[in-house]
Amino acid sequence: MSINAKVDQAKAPFALPALPYAKDALQPVITANTLEFHHGKHHNAYVTNLNKLVEGSDLAGKSLEEIIKATHGHADKAGVFNNAAQVWNHSFYWLSMKAGGGGKPTGAIAAKIDASFGSYEKFREAFVAAATTQFGSGWAWLVEEGGNLKVVKTGNAEVPFTSGATPILTIDVWEHAYYLDFQNRRPDYVNAYLDKLVNWDFASANLK
Repeated sequence: MSINAKVDQAKAPFALPALPYAKDALQPVITANTLEFHHGKHHNAYVTNLNKLVEGSDLAGKSLEEIIKATHGHADKAGVFNNAAQVWNHSFYWLSMKAGGGGKPTGAIAAKIDASFGSYEKFREAFVAAATTQFGSGWAWLVEEGGNLKVVKTGNAEVPFTSGATPILTIDVWEHAYYLDFQNRRPDYVNAYLDKLVNWDFASANLK
């Protein structure tokens, strides 16, 4: 699976991808103030750091996914991996949401969820549990693996495709993703994401 066709066909040096909506489009769940910091500061810092780290190295000229795969699991390249994976993860997260999204999906993604989890409600329970129990910083994901959908969580910058799973959608549960709007109420953020923001069209497009 690649999001390159949607957000990043370029090689290094990388540029901060534009948000796929206005900064106030996800209000009141995620405010323009949060996106100003999260996208404009945090995401941009990962892009800037990555460009500095790969400049003049054997990774220069490679795609984002190639860099992630080449550095995953290598302690001496942890800095490159962390920044590259966070650039990818955030780009995928922005696309996982849209104004007026959320609620129960329809079509192919709905059928796949029913087949894999038994019902949307059971998927939701699993997703909320993963997102709220991820200790510290990380992500919760809906992924496709072995022809079935499953919910997984990853810590810090980890991304599911390094272990062979295909990301379908994600939620960022690093505190900077929600703290300005929800403070320590992560469950409220996760439920609001599911009720009002999930971009099921993007999720459907990511099915194999």
